[in-house]
Amino acid sequence: MNDKNVTLSDAAAKRIASILSSDPAKKAMRVSVEGGGCSGFSYKFDLVDASADDDMVLEKGDARVLIDQLSLVYMDGSEIDFVDNLMGQSFQIKNPNAVASCGCGTSFSI
Repeated sequence: MNDKNVTLSDAAAKRIASILSSDPAKKAMRVSVEGGGCSGFSYKFDLVDASADDDMVLEKGDARVLIDQLSLVYMDGSEIDFVDNLMGQSFQIKNPNAVASCGCGTSFSI
């Protein structure tokens, strides 16, 4: 059983469902954390056709998100959101563990 807690906002779920419906070969969006970025770590978003055995699976409506166990360590307590404003459209991770982040919202440090 997984005790890590990551949530998906309604806006993110709606956008992910829309993206997945436009490409039937893809079954989920994978969110992962990688080294690099201007603040130390960065988030990566990929459309995938299969999950790994140890992935955490988030489902909301027709949206499906996969997070690998290593990335989950850095994302515990986070919310995945989708923002559509004057600056553009983007997925953003609201991560309570991040002590610093860059202006673009795609990299962070712990």
